[in-house]
Amino acid sequence: MSVAEVRADQTRLQSVRRGRISGSELKVAVGVTYLAVLLLAAFVAPLPHSPTATYPQAVLLPPSTSHWLGTDSVGTDVFSRAIKAAAVDLPLALAGTLAALLVGVPLGVSLSASGRWGERGMRLVDCFQALPLLILILALVALSNNQLWVIVVAVAIYGGPVYIRLVRSQVLSLREARFIEAAAAAGASPYRIMRRHLLPNVRDIVLAQTSLVAAGALLGIAALSFLGIGVQPPTPSWGSMISLGAPALVQGQWWPVVGPGAAIFSCIVAFNVVADGLRELGEDGAP
Repeated sequence: MSVAEVRADQTRLQSVRRGRISGSELKVAVGVTYLAVLLLAAFVAPLPHSPTATYPQAVLLPPSTSHWLGTDSVGTDVFSRAIKAAAVDLPLALAGTLAALLVGVPLGVSLSASGRWGERGMRLVDCFQALPLLILILALVALSNNQLWVIVVAVAIYGGPVYIRLVRSQVLSLREARFIEAAAAAGASPYRIMRRHLLPNVRDIVLAQTSLVAAGALLGIAALSFLGIGVQPPTPSWGSMISLGAPALVQGQWWPVVGPGAAIFSCIVAFNVVADGLRELGEDGAP
């Protein structure tokens, strides 16, 4: 077989591989698609009932063709309310995660600089994380009269140190790599090394961590609503729906809790599937 034939076979093999979707890419596509469809349905899909209207004559009705997931203790349709709650809880979780990302990544890069300033900065991060953050967040949201933007700030406060530690550790490990030393020997400036070599190699693990932070943020927002802090009725929220439906569980009326519980669970699974897929893609693309 000639060299030209070998190269042609290699080209065909690469084309087949490029056209095939890997398992990691499928995970990311499935998770992102589910979350996007849920958000789209929450904003534009026609719902069978109003998510805020109450019907005293239809209190705690079991699931039926009229009410797919039954009604809650005030006569609101559980299915419609669970779908509409995605328009509140998911954007808050994503906005808080984005805020944590925009704050944590630059600080992590800055604190990766060698010397005493980087170490002193990390000690400040350690002191900050030693504080009872959950109590501080509860107080912050409660004192702000449950403003939604404060919930975003609370998520950023909780998730920011995660990015700082992750980015700093990754950048410090990459600084010792040979390709970084080669770039420095070639005369590349520290800014160029950071922009062209360090940050692209940190991107995959940061994206994977972003999905996990968003999952934790969603749980935190649901917990705040469950405690009566944060998103307030009649605005739909999965945490407040579970709080409202919890007393009915004692009487065997499970349906007011199943809808919001399944929504939270499925979103957490979707975020984790996306994170797993991104992590695998990063490992496959690692040198």
